[in-house]
Amino acid sequence: MTTYEELHEQNHRITELSNVLRYLFEDRSMCDTGSCCDLFYRYMELVKEHIDVVDRDMYSDLLKSPDKNINNVAKNFMSGSIEVKKILKDFTKQWCDAKSKKKSLKINSHEQFLDDTDELFNIVLDRIQDETEHLYPLVRSLVHRH
Repeated sequence: MTTYEELHEQNHRITELSNVLRYLFEDRSMCDTGSCCDLFYRYMELVKEHIDVVDRDMYSDLLKSPDKNINNVAKNFMSGSIEVKKILKDFTKQWCDAKSKKKSLKINSHEQFLDDTDELFNIVLDRIQDETEHLYPLVRSLVHRH
């Protein structure tokens, strides 16, 4: 099982990358640089990996609990994971050039791209905040009870 320290480190890295990318994406010319694209693809990989780790390691104790409220927390986070994965997939389809061997972004409208990336970053950051404030403490409290 992944440690809370590792989860917090992943969250920190994702948060840091989203802040750097938000800044870089403001300048349209930056969006086409290899460095910026590499950072963005790394961000997407980190988010997917993080969600997979949380899905794998966090819910089993919650789902085993006889308390329905605790079960519901797990189910809500699980459905949230599905939604975030769908958003990542749709975003990739819309903005990432999967046909190219070189990782790149296909940006027709910079303004729309900024809106969509802001929305993506906000969804992921909200998820991270919810995990930190609700999911981790709940899992921790259950583990300490047993």
